Amino acid sequence: MAAIIEKRNLRDFDWLTAFLAVAIVCFGVWQIYNAQPTETYWSKQIVGLGIALIAFAVIAIIDYRRVIDAAPVFYIFGLILLALVLVPGLGVKVNGQQAWLKLPIIGQFQPSEFVKIPTVLLLAKYFGARKAGTLTFKEILVGAGILAAPVGLIMFEPDAGQAMTYFPLLAVVLFLSAVKVRYIALTIVAGLIFVPLAFWVGVQTGNIKKYQIERVNVILDPESADPRGFGYHTVQSMITVGKGGLSGIKGDTETSQSALKFLPEPHTDFIFAVTAENTGFIGCISLLLAYALLLSRLVAGARQAPDRAGMLVIMAIVGGLTFQIFMNVGMVLGFLPVIGVPLPLMSAGLSAVLSTFIAIGFVISIKMRRFVN
Repeated sequence: MAAIIEKRNLRDFDWLTAFLAVAIVCFGVWQIYNAQPTETYWSKQIVGLGIALIAFAVIAIIDYRRVIDAAPVFYIFGLILLALVLVPGLGVKVNGQQAWLKLPIIGQFQPSEFVKIPTVLLLAKYFGARKAGTLTFKEILVGAGILAAPVGLIMFEPDAGQAMTYFPLLAVVLFLSAVKVRYIALTIVAGLIFVPLAFWVGVQTGNIKKYQIERVNVILDPESADPRGFGYHTVQSMITVGKGGLSGIKGDTETSQSALKFLPEPHTDFIFAVTAENTGFIGCISLLLAYALLLSRLVAGARQAPDRAGMLVIMAIVGGLTFQIFMNVGMVLGFLPVIGVPLPLMSAGLSAVLSTFIAIGFVISIKMRRFVN
């Protein structure tokens, strides 16, 4: 063990990245308490942080190249967990989604959060080993196939928001692997044509539910939204954000949208709205700057990666985190429909915090071995 934890490893350890991640979680614990002061979500988040730090340290110590070599095994194991979620008696349904798995000793967790990691590792293993040159259509299909398996299982839960967070992982890897411009153009054109078409077909066939249609209409035509119906989440979120002003309401629970339970899911999906209410514009900007600094540290690690696979792992993680931040903040501010994407490191939930720290642990592991041939 002493041979593994060398002085050089400790010297090369990225303490600032670790500090930023922990600081954001601690700030999130404060906001979770503000959101639900009579509940135990904030104390559970502290316990979750402790578990996440242990996992983070273990992953940082392990040589990431060994884990990438075993990526197919972890990937298959992840697909098995996603399949078990759909089994009656094992899968736990919350808010209409059977997305959690309950196992003896381990307890309840959300496999779709963790399966992102082996998916990234397998994509990095495949595309990191290829020779120079632009991607062939066959290679793109292989990447799409790697993504399709977990996304397909997640859609059966159904959890469209979580499924969407997988697509940036593949997009970043393909972009950095020199995908041809015509394939990018073809994808954009196909998206512009088939996404509205698929939405229309879903509406006509009834596969897209009324509340999903209304959540899109709230964004397209806010004035027509029923503030007591399907537009409730968005309207209450925007009111909560507006209450914060420049510096927040400073613990005034008598006028707090979240403490008075007007704002739904304040400790998870709408934690950014709680942050705006309690710390105002200043607090929100400070949080976004902390995210920007954290992401910039991760990108710097990608530049220092000793091999292509390591670089792809880091940049896929950066892409995934950036997408989640963008989607959650956009949802809270009323620019995007409510789809249930948590804010990384801020939203309450052991699975999300643990999977994010494991991902950051891989970044640290890669950076610590940047001088290794």
